[in-house]
Amino acid sequence: MSAPRSKLTEPAWVRWGLVAFVLGWVGLFLVLPLVAVFHGAFAKGWQVYLGLFDGSDNGRAARHAITLSLSVAGIAVALNTLFGVCAAWLLTRYRFAGRQLLLTLIDLPFAVSPVIAGLVFVLLFGLQGFCGEWMRDHELPKVIFALPGLVLATVFVTFPFVARELIPVMEAVGTEEEEAARVLGAGGWSIFWRVTLPNVKWGLIYGVILCSARALGEFGAVSVVSGHIRGQTNTLPLHIEILYNEYQFAASFACASLLSLVGLATLGVKELVAWRQRLAVARAASQADDPPPPPRQA
Repeated sequence: MSAPRSKLTEPAWVRWGLVAFVLGWVGLFLVLPLVAVFHGAFAKGWQVYLGLFDGSDNGRAARHAITLSLSVAGIAVALNTLFGVCAAWLLTRYRFAGRQLLLTLIDLPFAVSPVIAGLVFVLLFGLQGFCGEWMRDHELPKVIFALPGLVLATVFVTFPFVARELIPVMEAVGTEEEEAARVLGAGGWSIFWRVTLPNVKWGLIYGVILCSARALGEFGAVSVVSGHIRGQTNTLPLHIEILYNEYQFAASFACASLLSLVGLATLGVKELVAWRQRLAVARAASQADDPPPPPRQA
């Protein structure tokens, strides 16, 4: 006998209408822009595309922008990973006054415009800012229009990603295994490396991937604190804007295609991590459901 029809099943035209709407929306706002970027990048051929990164002035500026973007993103991701692990450990293993406020503050960069974040750092560390004159009198390294400012702005807009991925994972894992390890005599670092970290590694990797993608593509906050100094403080998104404003469309689309490839690669790695995580969960559930082997006969 066929299965009874669910009362919640919509008519076929509703289902196919939703499919068409969603696919059309994705195609219009995601696929079409990507196709336009790669079409503009390769419109004049491979030779012109590769020549945009040669020894010319534009090529040197593009290579410096790529190197600077990777450097800023690497530093920001490392700092945010450290913060995310510490924040997740604190918020899931301890109860204290102000815990909910701390959770809200972690989400603050999601609600604040990146441009405002950049302006805040200019007000703090600019030459006319609160700390600028004191830093200049003590001959401290410049923050605004330099690498430290780029790192600070990137850290601000990306620091929720690792923490927000780790917190629910650590809450779901619980503390039973950690407590058992402590009863058996394990120390704090040993518990973290041998018990906690293996249990949350997929969430940590997922957060690092998202944080890296966001750091490489950051524009607003970095634009405010960089000064747009070509060959010095321009990251790859800023370099793309300058090339486009100078009507160098082939060069701007070529650099944009690099960021697009990074985004696609990040998406692929994210899906691979999610697949590995689902596979590990399914394997653990299968092992838990399997009956224990019968005892061996003497």
